[in-house]
Order: sequence, then C-alpha cells, then structure tokens
Amino acid sequence: MRIGIDLGGTKIEGVALGSDGAELARLRVPTPKHDYDAIVRALVDLVAALESKAGARGSVGVGMPGCLSPATGLVKNANTVVLNGRPLDRDLEAALGRPVRLANDANCFALSEASDGAATGAPVVFGVIIGTGTGGGVVVGGQVLTGPNAVAGEWGHNPLPWPGDDERPGPPCYCGKHGCIETFLSGPGLAADHQRRTGLRLEGPEIGVRADAGDAEAIATITRYEDRLARSLATIINVLDPDVIVLGGGVSNIARLYRTVPTVWGRYAFSDTVRTALRQARHGDSSGVRGAAWLWPRV
Repeated sequence: MRIGIDLGGTKIEGVALGSDGAELARLRVPTPKHDYDAIVRALVDLVAALESKAGARGSVGVGMPGCLSPATGLVKNANTVVLNGRPLDRDLEAALGRPVRLANDANCFALSEASDGAATGAPVVFGVIIGTGTGGGVVVGGQVLTGPNAVAGEWGHNPLPWPGDDERPGPPCYCGKHGCIETFLSGPGLAADHQRRTGLRLEGPEIGVRADAGDAEAIATITRYEDRLARSLATIINVLDPDVIVLGGGVSNIARLYRTVPTVWGRYAFSDTVRTALRQARHGDSSGVRGAAWLWPRV
C-alpha cells in the first residue's frame, strides 16, 4: 500500500492506494497555521488514521509547496513559509520511523498523470498546473526529473516568449522580475488581463464560459491567452519535446484550450510538425495527492 499526502496551505489531504492504484482510504484535515511542529504532528496523525482506515501499513510520499534544497537539505521556496529552512523529510522520518519521499506538488501532479492518468505510458510527460500559480513538472520513463538545482519544470518563472510591445515589460511577479509566464497564464493573470482590457473582474473559468457563449470581449481575452499559452508551451516542446503535455488547475477546465492551442503552437515550435498531445488531467484535483503516493514506484 502507498500513502500519498498533499500538504497545502489550508488543508492536508491524504490517500491510501492499493498496488493497482485503487483508492483504499482518503482523509482531509486543516493545515495548522504558523506552527511547524504542529504540521509535522498533523502529518503523522494523518498517516496513522489512513493506515487504520485501510487496515495496512504503507509507504509515505508527500507533495509540498517548494522543494528540498540540494545545497542544504532544507525546504526552500515554500509559500507555506513556516516550512522554509526546515528538514521536513528528516523530521517526518524520525516521527514515523520509516523512510519518507518528498517532492514539489507540481512534480507530484505530473507523476500522477504519467503513472495512471491522462499520460499513462508516455515516455516523456510535461505536467502543467495553471491555477493560482503556474507550475510544472517533468516525468521521464515514469520517474520525476528534479535536476541538480531542484527546479526542473519551473517554466512559470521564465519570461513570456516572443512578447509584443503591449506585453513589455509585463506585470510584476512575486519573484522580483517582470513579465514571467506566471503573470500572464495563472488564473489571477488571466483575470487581470481581462480586467485591464474591459474593466470587469472575472475568474478564468467564467471568462471561458462567456467566450463560449459568444461574448466578444471574453473571446478576445481567451484568444490572447491561447496565443500566450501556445508560445510558452512551444518553448517546452523546443527544449524537452514531450510526448504529452497535461494541464491541471482551475484554468485547465476551459475546454476550448485543447482544441485551439495545438493549432497555434506550430507557429512557434522549431519543427515542421508537432505531434505532442495536449490533454486535460484525468484525476483533476486528486492528481497531487495520488502523485505523492506514486513517489514510491510499483515493485
């Protein structure tokens, strides 16, 4: 049995999976605020509760914001800031009395969809989360590619490619730069772009609904978004050439993206044809927690 845990800023979700990927148990608890030791206790208690419910002992994988620094072994870049600078893997292993595997939540998303989701069996998968932020993960041969700097897949903090004059220097990003892909393609980025042009503040999925209904302003916003997404994914195709790109997060629910973006990215990819498939995540919001479980591979 494998236990996967998705450590979020407001909730911690856990799932127990059988060897065939079937869900044996699922639980959710609030994330303790501003208290690292309480988070560790909550994780330990959640594992115990899942094992009690499933009636078996399992391996433990955790998807988290940020990652473990290769230089220090401590958490870095987590928006749950109380985790930063802490040896979360070692503390959990000591508390649980067993090995624990940790990975960035976007990497867990990509692994889930490559293991038994929308990209099952694909040799090279790029998983994209376009929600509150814009994250990414790379899976090659069923294994997460982390990289020596633990930043593989962090496409959201590259500049928007081939920007037009009206896209320079781009919106400010929390990373300290301007014009990052995330500032254009995240849910808040899409909403902000629509508001700049129309004065209306709408969430991304609502803009998609209005575009499907024929709203001219919404269609214009989504068309700009599709071109920006196509440009950004074309750079991934040029560098990684994945077999499948899987989209998750709130903006991924805009159905027309899967029809339109593949018709546009050929303008930017350095190839005479693009065979990469663009698919919506099969497991939706459950991909992160399932991917954490699959950090321990089938044996």
